[in-house]
Amino acid sequence: MKIRGLRGIFLLLAFLSLPALGCALLAGDPSEPPRNATIVVVAANTSLTPWLETAVADFNASNTKTAGGRTAFAKLTPIEAGQAVADFTAAPPDAALWIPDDSVWVNALAAQGNASFQADCAGVATSPLVIGIWRDVAESLGWPGLPLGWLDVGSLAGDPAAWVYYSGGEYGESLRLGHTHPGLSGSGASTLLAIVQAAESKTEAVTVADIQQPIVQASVGAFESAVAWFSSSTAALGETMRARGPGYLGAAVMYESTVVQYGGGEIVPIYPLEGTFVATHPACVNQTADPETRSAAVLFRDYLLSAAGQETAVAHGLRPINPAVSVGAPLDGSAGVDLAQPAIVFAPPSVDTLFAVQTLWQAARKPVNLVMLLDTSGSMRGAKMTGMQLAAEQFVAQMGAEDTLSLVEFHSYPDVLANSAQVGPNRAQLIELIRAMQPGGDTTLFDAIGEGARLIAESSSPQATNVMVILTDGVDTASTSYRFDDRLINVATANNTTIFTIAYGRDADQRLMAELATRGAGAYYQGDEASIAAIYEEMAAAFGGAAGVGR
Repeated sequence: MKIRGLRGIFLLLAFLSLPALGCALLAGDPSEPPRNATIVVVAANTSLTPWLETAVADFNASNTKTAGGRTAFAKLTPIEAGQAVADFTAAPPDAALWIPDDSVWVNALAAQGNASFQADCAGVATSPLVIGIWRDVAESLGWPGLPLGWLDVGSLAGDPAAWVYYSGGEYGESLRLGHTHPGLSGSGASTLLAIVQAAESKTEAVTVADIQQPIVQASVGAFESAVAWFSSSTAALGETMRARGPGYLGAAVMYESTVVQYGGGEIVPIYPLEGTFVATHPACVNQTADPETRSAAVLFRDYLLSAAGQETAVAHGLRPINPAVSVGAPLDGSAGVDLAQPAIVFAPPSVDTLFAVQTLWQAARKPVNLVMLLDTSGSMRGAKMTGMQLAAEQFVAQMGAEDTLSLVEFHSYPDVLANSAQVGPNRAQLIELIRAMQPGGDTTLFDAIGEGARLIAESSSPQATNVMVILTDGVDTASTSYRFDDRLINVATANNTTIFTIAYGRDADQRLMAELATRGAGAYYQGDEASIAAIYEEMAAAFGGAAGVGR
């Protein structure tokens, strides 16, 4: 048969391509489940995300079938343990498998009235809680020959003179320390409990009575007063420390796996001499799921425990559960890992001590002296204004009772609505001030920053952390006292003020706002009406605001 001309050639090529096209259509998008698949939503703490992203893709590609003949298809939802407890208490979870840091979180959920994850749990990987420190900083402190502990690092962070003496003054005037929010994150709660264990010199689980001892409360208070930032998640802590460098965070409490993932050999794990906790990452099946979904969840968990799944865990810095899997790179000396550590492992806590230590944390954390600058110029009319007000209200609702807030709206001029008001007795009035704001006028962004710096200078004290939060949807159009230069930045960052900025919408000067946050050792966010509430919630966590469970 002859096929003549170009039209015939095109028809032939199209005909020959049909089988390949059919295969492509049958294969579908590998990230989407095949028809009639049994979906397994896997909720897991964020430190496991690099491993589980790979494991989920490999498992889904294996086309594993349930006993009912349907394809088991896993979907990952990263979530910190405390946030999961709060969410699962508020509404029935869609997760068929939950992997928190430790079984105490499963018990904490049960204590809140949801015992659906308690009956069927199995650990899938382990990782000790460590203090991640930049290698150069650690070596200046005598690492690896000189052992360091929880109380040592806390003392160095709280005593700038001692820090400069031991570090040689090469890494800033103080050791900036971070850990995750204890109400949101398992690693954050374990940090506090580890300090209690160290202060009590105990390896067995501490009690509520131990937590209430004056020496314990003083130790936790000293450690927390030195913390510069509370991250909302373990993964974000490691990622931010790596990205921002030792000037932003010189040390942070995280899992060994997080150090391996984000450290690149430049951040090393310190195994505290007093001892530490080891996350066992129990994978727990939701007993309220239907039998087919429970079966699929067990299949995925079995894959995680298989040789292939455990080798992938090791490749992402986790210690395996399966004894048939050998441990090698990256869990080796190049990353500062010592598999003989930790020499001392603390016993797991109870739910009562978990909640008790979070109550202690609220009293121990350093109060925040906050200035909030909100753009209420004419361009903020409509949904922008409403979204900003709702997010700011929620932010104030989450602030600690001992925190202080200065509230400044800026339009054609900066207008101080509240000056260093203690939040506890004034929370309702502060929220009403936010609700009463009306848009109109020009944008005096630079003058507002100068005014905010003045308010901080008047109310600053060594017992509080100074913070400035700036939100604007545009560029400065009417300032008369300041312009964007070194003078303004120096004024804004005086008194060791941390600056958080939000470029709200497309018209804001993103470069300027990002530079302000960087120079102020804070964080920059790009937001809109859809994301502004989440941004304020993340900032509230960074200051130690109420979130998750335990408060």
